[in-house]
Amino acid sequence: MKKEISLKEKTAVVTGGATGIGFAIASELLDADANVIILGRREEKLKEAANKLGERCSYYVFDVTDTAHYNELISKIEETTPIDILVNNAGINNKKDYFEFTEEELDTIIATQAVAANMKKRKSGCILFISSLASILGMHDIQAYTLCKSGIKGLTRSLSRDLGPYGIRVNSLNPGFVYTNMLAKTNLKTPERLEEIQNRTPLRGFAKEKDLGMAAAFLCS
Repeated sequence: MKKEISLKEKTAVVTGGATGIGFAIASELLDADANVIILGRREEKLKEAANKLGERCSYYVFDVTDTAHYNELISKIEETTPIDILVNNAGINNKKDYFEFTEEELDTIIATQAVAANMKKRKSGCILFISSLASILGMHDIQAYTLCKSGIKGLTRSLSRDLGPYGIRVNSLNPGFVYTNMLAKTNLKTPERLEEIQNRTPLRGFAKEKDLGMAAAFLCS
């Protein structure tokens, strides 16, 4: 079937791109002919992912919460290629009581300024945030996660208005439960929890990582 989405000659950076949803997004962007750079903290996972994804995928070992060095990384990447697409996917699922969270765990930073500034100069680009259904529905024991994802939704709306006049599109994906290794380790530890999630999902199941990847590729096209 003829491809309807083409990202040929575009370069995409995907944070958290070595595993799970990030890997699926990187895979679909590559399928649309983009060149992809994945970021993550674990070199062994990045190397394994890059080998699977192929020659148009490269990687940098980087913790996106290390904001002191974020501009340095972006400058290094843009010395060789402009970043046309930024997918802010990296995140954690930290499930604990609200009163047990530390200040550091609540300090979530979305590092997009350096990339957006360069896109603004070129008057072209796409920024995609991965938010969550948790930003829409109240869910128990994930207050910090909900805070971050709700903030992402608000940030998306605000940035889309500010950056739109410069030819930069800003969107967010807000999935429900997607079956990933992270989900299995955190939310599906008991049959009762699995049943609870399935019962409140109309299709009685989970989205697949590939579903998110294909949606992301569409929004980045």
